[in-house]
Amino acid sequence: MSETAYAPAPEAQPLSAYGGGDVIIGDVSGPAHIHGVHGTTGVTRWKALASGADLRGGWEAVEWACVPPGGVSGEHLHTRTEEVYFILSGTGEIYLDGTAHPIAPGSMVLTGLGTVHGLRNTGDSDLAWLVIEMRSPRFSAELGATDAPAHPPVPASAKEEPPVPTARLHDLRAERSVSPAGVFTGPLRTLSLETVDASGTVELTADGREHMVFVLSGTGWVENGSDTAELHPGTAVTLPLGTRARIGADREDGLEFFHAEVAVATPGSDR
Repeated sequence: MSETAYAPAPEAQPLSAYGGGDVIIGDVSGPAHIHGVHGTTGVTRWKALASGADLRGGWEAVEWACVPPGGVSGEHLHTRTEEVYFILSGTGEIYLDGTAHPIAPGSMVLTGLGTVHGLRNTGDSDLAWLVIEMRSPRFSAELGATDAPAHPPVPASAKEEPPVPTARLHDLRAERSVSPAGVFTGPLRTLSLETVDASGTVELTADGREHMVFVLSGTGWVENGSDTAELHPGTAVTLPLGTRARIGADREDGLEFFHAEVAVATPGSDR
C-alpha cells in the first residue's frame, strides 16, 4: 500500500516449523483505521499479514486493505518497490499513470517501478484487496539484502537510467496463474489461484522459494509437524525459507487460495 518502512503485525502467530524457523499465520481481524492514505481523505482499514523482516526473498510487506463506498487510496509513485493488488471484494477503478481501469473480484494489478497508481471504490459495498509489496533489486542492494537474481536481469548500461513506467492488469480468475516478468524486476516468480478438494491436502516446501497463501473461500487447517492452525477466508499463511507446511480442506468444503512464490538465493544456487 505504501513505500514506508514496514512494521510487523503483532497479531501474526507463528507455528514452530521443523527446526527451520516459523510458519507465519495472520488474518484480517482487528484492522487499524488509517486516515488520509497517500494524501487523500477518508479512512482505510488496514492489516499487516507478514513482515519482510521475517523473510529472505525481498518482500517488503504483505497487507490487507479496505475502503468504503466512495473511498480512495491516493495516487502515488513507486520508485523503490514493486506492488501487487489482488481485488478480494467490491468494485472500483485502479488509476495507472492517470488512466482509470475497472476492477472487480479477481482483478490483479501489477505496479512496477516508475508507475503512479491509486484506487477508488465506485461501488455500493466495501472494496477490499490483498497487497504484496516487493523491494526492487536496487533497493534490496541498498539495504544490504541478498535476493535471487532479478528477472529479467538489468543490463549494466541501463542501471543508471530512470525507471520506465510499467504496469499490467490481469483477470486472475480467468488466467489462474501469472508470471510478473516483464513488469517486475525482482524475485517474485508466480501468482496463482489454487484449490484443494474437500478432505484433500497439499504440501508447500520453502526450498529455494518462499510462499504466501491467502484463503479466499472454504475452511480447513495448516500444520507443520508440531502445531496446527485453523484456516478460513481472510487467513494468510507465509512460509519463510527452510520451512514447510501441509494445508488441508475440511470434509464439508474445499479450499481456494491465492498463492505467491518468491525465489530466494541460497549458497551454491543460481536461482
